[in-house]
Order: sequence, then C-alpha cells, then structure tokens
Amino acid sequence: MAETEDNVNEEQASEEAAPEAEAPAEEAPAEEAAPEEEAAPAPAPAPAAGAGDDEPEEELSPKQRRRVARSTHSGEAGPPRSLEERVAERAEQRARKAAHRRAYRGKQRERRAGEPRAEAPAAEPKATGKAKLRQGVVVSDRVDKTITVRIDVASRHTRYKKIVRSSSTLHAHDENNEAHIGDTVRLIESRPLSRTKRWRLVEVLERAK
Repeated sequence: MAETEDNVNEEQASEEAAPEAEAPAEEAPAEEAAPEEEAAPAPAPAPAAGAGDDEPEEELSPKQRRRVARSTHSGEAGPPRSLEERVAERAEQRARKAAHRRAYRGKQRERRAGEPRAEAPAAEPKATGKAKLRQGVVVSDRVDKTITVRIDVASRHTRYKKIVRSSSTLHAHDENNEAHIGDTVRLIESRPLSRTKRWRLVEVLERAK
C-alpha cells in the first residue's frame, strides 16, 4: 500500500510540474518577439516630390534666406544684456561693416585704375557759319520800323519730281521805314529784336511798280 501511495504522489507531482514547465516555454516566444518588434527599423520617410530630379534647387536671395532663418528660429531668448553692452555690440557691428565697405571700395578703385581710361568725348564745335540771308516780297508795313516779308520757296519733290511751291512769312526790323508793300527786299538773320522779329532789312532790291 505504501508503494502505491508513493507512485500516486509522484504522478500528481509530475502532472503539476508539467504545466509549469510548459507555460514558460509557451510564453518565451512572446517575450522574445517583443524585442524584435522594438528593434524593427522605422519606415523611411517617403522622398519629397522632385527630390530625385536632377534640377538644381532655386537659389534664394539674401533677403529670402534671412526670412527663412527667422521662420525656422527656435525662439530661444539670449541672455539679458545691459544698455552699455548693446551699445558696444552695435558699435562693433558698425565698425565691422565699415571695414568691409572700405575693403570693397578699395578693390573697386584698384580695378578701375587697372582698366584703360576712356577718353573724354571731344567738345562739339560751336556754329561759326555766316548769318543766313533771305530774299522776299514785303506784304505789310503797317507797324512802325517793322515789315512782314513773304519768302517763296520752290523745290522739286524727291520721289515724284514735281515742283512743290511753299511760302513762309518773316518779321524784319526796318529802322528807317524804307521798304513798302510790294518791294523786293533782302533780309539778314539777327539776334531776337522782339517776340517775333529775328531778321533785319539789308537793302531794297526792287521797288514796287
């Protein structure tokens, strides 16, 4: 009887131990799988549209670069500064910029000095021709010391070869009131004598009949 009881106790102990041994074996893969899932690499971000293209990126101007830098700034405030420190920093910055400007202007002067200097254009010669002369017929002598002269011009048309006649009127100064209506006179160009007079009477070529 004692042997049978011992056998029953051993079988019960083995049955109780069996589930305990099997349980860790079944749970072990789950525990091992967790580190593998954690170690799995995160999916790579999808490349931006056009990133693989060979087209060069658009170059930004200095103003646009500063704007981008301000937009991406983290907003962290710098250490507090006193008024004297801010003034000193501003003076240093201005001195640095002034030195940069001086260096740049010096290079520009050296570059201009090396280049051949363009000769100054020659001054245009002043008109030294003789005064113009006109011949015409007096059409009015009503105003004192002034005559109105009609100048007739006949020229050949450049394309149609037809004689084209035209006329213009000039106001001339007649100091002694020598000319009268119908006279053929000769005029010479002069300085402005009034609002409309730019000519003077030279002589009377033919009297009116």
